[in-house]
Amino acid sequence: MALANLSRRERQIMEILYQRGMASASEIREAMEDAPSYSAVRSILRVLENKGHIRHQAENFKYVYLPVVNREKAKRSAVKHVLGTFFEDSPDQMVAALLDVSSKRLKREDLDRMAELIERARREGK
Repeated sequence: MALANLSRRERQIMEILYQRGMASASEIREAMEDAPSYSAVRSILRVLENKGHIRHQAENFKYVYLPVVNREKAKRSAVKHVLGTFFEDSPDQMVAALLDVSSKRLKREDLDRMAELIERARREGK
């Protein structure tokens, strides 16, 4: 269930659902940048449900939608896809690109945390 194969609007809706946990079609539409019509949002929600990315439940006389896959699993899937698609399955190339685009925004605490994660991976990899 790769989120990478979603359209821009589908990804936009999934991001809203991951941020909120659950939302109605009208709440999703209100949160969308340059939102399409209400019926278009409903159509996209049906497509996402048919693809198995979301489900709905009745709540207070309306449907609310929520992701089927939890956010952490979706993140891992997205990273795996980006790693394979853009970085030839090379984590060091991916980290180098991240550092290149983020270097001005990284704080010392961010770098320390990354170093700690790398050290933990070294210990666990032995």
